[in-house]
Amino acid sequence: MTSMKRFIMLLALILLPILPGCGIGFEAGSSQPVTLTLWHNYGGQLKDTMDEMIDEFNETVGKKEGIIVSVTSISGSATLHEKLTMAAHGDPGAPSLPDITTVYPKTALILAEKGLLADLDEQFTRKELSAYIPQFIEEGRLADGGLYVFPIAKSTEVLFVNKTLFDRFSRDTGARIEDLQSFEGIIRTASLYYEWTDRQTPDIPNDGKMFYMPDSIFNLFLVGCRQLGAEFTADGQLNLNTPQHKKVWDFYFTPAVMGQVAVFDGYATDLAKTGDIVCSTGSTAGVSFFSPTVTYADNTSEPIELAILPYPVFEGGKKVAIQRGAGMSVIKSTREKEHLAGIFLKWFTSPENNMRFVSSTGYFPVTVEAFGERMSKEMEKITDPAVKNLLRVSRIMQKDYEFCIPPLFEGVDELEEQYKAQIMDAASRTRDAYVEFSRSMDSVTAYENASRGVYEDFILRFP
Repeated sequence: MTSMKRFIMLLALILLPILPGCGIGFEAGSSQPVTLTLWHNYGGQLKDTMDEMIDEFNETVGKKEGIIVSVTSISGSATLHEKLTMAAHGDPGAPSLPDITTVYPKTALILAEKGLLADLDEQFTRKELSAYIPQFIEEGRLADGGLYVFPIAKSTEVLFVNKTLFDRFSRDTGARIEDLQSFEGIIRTASLYYEWTDRQTPDIPNDGKMFYMPDSIFNLFLVGCRQLGAEFTADGQLNLNTPQHKKVWDFYFTPAVMGQVAVFDGYATDLAKTGDIVCSTGSTAGVSFFSPTVTYADNTSEPIELAILPYPVFEGGKKVAIQRGAGMSVIKSTREKEHLAGIFLKWFTSPENNMRFVSSTGYFPVTVEAFGERMSKEMEKITDPAVKNLLRVSRIMQKDYEFCIPPLFEGVDELEEQYKAQIMDAASRTRDAYVEFSRSMDSVTAYENASRGVYEDFILRFP
C-alpha cells in the first residue's frame, strides 16, 4: 500500500501542470506576472498620456490579471518601421521584436508575410468587435482576412483655413468661406486671391500670392479620383488614363503653374506660419502644428484664428476622405502572451480610455460610443478652440463621409514618392516657362505655350 500511495502522489505531481485551469489565464493567480514589451511612435503630449495610461493599466487591470506592460522603445514612425523590418528580416544587429507594437498597415504586411503577427480575431468576439467603427477594423485586415492591426487612433484630412487672413480678403472681395467646400470653389477663390494680392503692389506686376496647398499630393489624387468615381491605383500600379485623373490634374497643376497653389516640398504648416498660404488640406493629427500667430516676411506678426472645414469635395462627386493612422499589432509568441496582450488592447481602446488618449489631439477615437456621447462630453471640457472645432468637424465627417483606405501593395511607398516628385518637378518647370512667356503675352496664351504636352509626357512615365 505504501508503494501504491507513492506512485499515486508521483503521478499527481506529473499531471498537475497540464490539468484544466492551468492554461490561458493562469497568470492572474500566479506569483510572477508576465511582462509584455511595447514599442510605440507617440511623442510629445501623446507620450505623456501613453505613460500615464500604461501606469494606470499596470496598477489596475494589469495587477489583477498578472500583466506588466513595459515600454522598451519610443521612435518616430520611420525609425520604428525600419527597426521592425530589420527584425523581421533578421538583419545583423536588429533588436528583438516586442510583444506589442504600434504599426502602420504597410509595415504589418511585411511582418505578416514572415508569419510574425498574431491574428487578433482570436482575442475578440464578434460582439466585442461590433463596438468599433467597422471601417477602422477593416483597415487592419490583410489579404488572408485576418485582423493583424488593431485600431487605437485614426485620422483623416480636413481643410485648415487662416480665417483672420481670409476675412480681411473677404471684406475687400466678397469671397465666401462656404465656397471652400468644393475643390472647384477653392481654385476660383485662389484666382481671386492672387488678383487681390497682386493689386496691392501695382508697381510690381504678376506678384500675387498663393492661396492653397495640399499636404499630400498623392492623397489628393487618391481621394479626388475616388470622389469622382474612379480608382487612382489598380493591380499594384497607378491608373492615370482616366478622365477623373485628368480632372484632378487640372485642379492642381493649372493653378500651381499660375502661382495660385503652392509647389513646396515640405509641410503646409511651414507656409501657414508665414502667411504664404491661406488654406491647406492635411491630416487632422497635424492640428497642433499650426501656430497661433503668423509672422510675415517684413517681421510683423499677428495672432490668427484657425478655421477647420470638412474635406472638400469635387462638384458632382461623393463625399470621400482619406483614412489614416497606426494601430497596434501583437507579435506571435505563445497563446498565453497573445491572450494577455488582447486584454491590454481591450482596456486601452475601451470608450473611456480611448477618448482620454485622443481628446487633446487631432486623432479620432475608434469605438462607436466614443464617437458619440463621450465625444460630446469631452468637447465641453476642451478649451482649445481649434481642437474643439476639429472634433465637431470629425463628427460631421464620420456621419456623412465614406473613408478611403490607402492602397497597400509592395512598392507603394516608392510609387507615391515617385509620383509626388514627378508632378512637382513638372509643375515647377512649367511655372518657370509660364513666367517667361508671360513677359510677352497674356496669361491664357502663356499657360497654353508653357503646358503644351506636359500631361501627355507625365503619364508616359508611369507604365
